[in-house]
Amino acid sequence: MPTFIAMLRGINVSGHNIIKMEQLRASFTALGFGNTKTYIQSGNLVFAASNDSIAGLAEKISRRILDDFAMSVPVTLKTAKEIGQIIKRNPFPKMRGIDPSKLHVTFLSGDPPPKALEQLLPLAAKSEQVRIVGQEVFLYCPDGYGNTKLSNTAIEKKLGVGATTRNWKTVNTLLAMAQ
Repeated sequence: MPTFIAMLRGINVSGHNIIKMEQLRASFTALGFGNTKTYIQSGNLVFAASNDSIAGLAEKISRRILDDFAMSVPVTLKTAKEIGQIIKRNPFPKMRGIDPSKLHVTFLSGDPPPKALEQLLPLAAKSEQVRIVGQEVFLYCPDGYGNTKLSNTAIEKKLGVGATTRNWKTVNTLLAMAQ
């Protein structure tokens, strides 16, 4: 069975939408997924599932979370192979002077509109850098992600697609867990 990585948006953030990871793993197991593992408390899961469509799996997970926890939670789902490709496409680690602890990836729920970068650049502080490759927004926030105006909500408003962001360490750890 293929390995998938699920990133749930907005759970266990600032005391809101609390879901215990053991309960979340149990929900995934009840869906018939195998080898379910969670990473940190913010809705990152690695699991094996039959080769259903990504959209079908994401919908199944969203429905289960709604049924089990009475929460409507956006689910971003990628294969381990896709996460590996996303890591390779990030232009920032190859650049001189980049602190990897200040890198983030925003995963979009669909293709960004034409001129998406031009729409996001006004939100970036002078020290920040933004690149869009495919359905990912790569961010370098040297003053910290908590201080940027390039939040999920701001990106969603500007681009008209769903967004969820993970730091570079989390993205790499999720790939390692999936392999």
